Amino acid sequence: MLTNQHSSRSLALAILLGLATVGAAIIAGFLVGSSAKLVGLAIVAVGIVFYFFTKFEQAVLVLLILRSSLDVFSDLQIPAVFAIGLDVLTLLYVIVSLLTGHIVRTDRFWWFLAGWVLLQGLWLILLPLGALGLDASYLPASIREWVRLFSWVMVYLLVMQLKDRLPPQKVISSLFLALLLPIAIGLLQIFQASDRIVGTFGTANTFATFLLLFISLVFWKLNGTQQRWFWLMLLGLLCFFFVSTKTLFSLMMIAVFVLVLITPRLNVAKLISGMLLLGLIIALFASTEFGQQRLASITQTPLLNPDIDISKAILLSQGDSNSFNWRLSQWYLLLNAWKQSPIFGYGLGLSIPVAGNGLLPHNDYIRALVEGGIIGLVSFLALFAAQFTHLLLLIQQTPYGSKQRNLCFILLAMLTSIPVGMITENIWSHTTLFFYWWTLLAVAGWNWNEQQIREDMTFK
Repeated sequence: MLTNQHSSRSLALAILLGLATVGAAIIAGFLVGSSAKLVGLAIVAVGIVFYFFTKFEQAVLVLLILRSSLDVFSDLQIPAVFAIGLDVLTLLYVIVSLLTGHIVRTDRFWWFLAGWVLLQGLWLILLPLGALGLDASYLPASIREWVRLFSWVMVYLLVMQLKDRLPPQKVISSLFLALLLPIAIGLLQIFQASDRIVGTFGTANTFATFLLLFISLVFWKLNGTQQRWFWLMLLGLLCFFFVSTKTLFSLMMIAVFVLVLITPRLNVAKLISGMLLLGLIIALFASTEFGQQRLASITQTPLLNPDIDISKAILLSQGDSNSFNWRLSQWYLLLNAWKQSPIFGYGLGLSIPVAGNGLLPHNDYIRALVEGGIIGLVSFLALFAAQFTHLLLLIQQTPYGSKQRNLCFILLAMLTSIPVGMITENIWSHTTLFFYWWTLLAVAGWNWNEQQIREDMTFK
């Protein structure tokens, strides 16, 4: 009975793929007279779809690994094309699964995330209606931002389809391959004596948060592994590149991460290890001339200088190169603009035109306030509150000392550091960080015990 059902599903899938191929061939026939490039793209698209459906697990892992290498091609819009392509493949897979009677796997948090992104579509409706601070001419920019958020929902959904097909630890271990090209390019930049290492990313800041996420995964791997030297060496390598990004906000993020990590099981050994790691990172950062200048610049801000108030810092920002004083000026500018449209703001992804200087706010809370108003800021905070709640529930539901519980706690420490970094950085725009974040959050919610039982039964 099961064999016949499986055969019928396979036949239905083969028919759908065949129809898709025939349809693509017909379209290619119409396009051949107009553009050879379009024909080539159609052929590549058919090949990708065929590979995706015939080698699904492998194809998903390849897509996950590939994402970290694409930001270097941002000028060619490759990351955007990749995101749209992944969205299409995921939706196509869901449709085929429903038509063939397969289960489409989700969890409660995915439904919350999907609902949250759907809610953000409200601002796409309000903008052309004239209910926001800008007019409908900015709608394309808002649509691009919404599609970016929607792609995160699709990543989560796609990874959920690997549940019961691949061991969760294998999926996470595969993600470390995403480090290869960024690290290789980073080494090349070091040999070229670049001021700040960016890897395959557009800025050092995005590379720093990407590295911090994988530093957290190395900590997870170090728990109960017999290959401690390998993971300790990788940790040292990632910390070296982390410092080479020369980003000041990242020091605060890793400090919070380590603090949260060691607090629940605080003992002398963990305290010393955590302090040594932080001390080493800060010492490496301060050992460079650029790092010394960044640290010294803090003394010329209201944070450490009582003779400088916020008003004076804003005035100083017009003549000095102090990035923190500049941030105060940018925040002051945007908050004054927000007062003109306080409830619903100006629209998704429109903080740059609101600022008028071509720059993001460098504070994600102000960005949420300006783009979405008070309603948008509340929904932004609700998203992070939901993630905290989700991880805490998973920690309570998983066995003490299990790898799943340890992963959830590592992710909780990472999640705690992200809002801290958002105070002075545009982390919400770090698309690659969240691409892998939602991947890990999806895997963390799997039932690892059931997965282990299935693996044991398979080997028996």
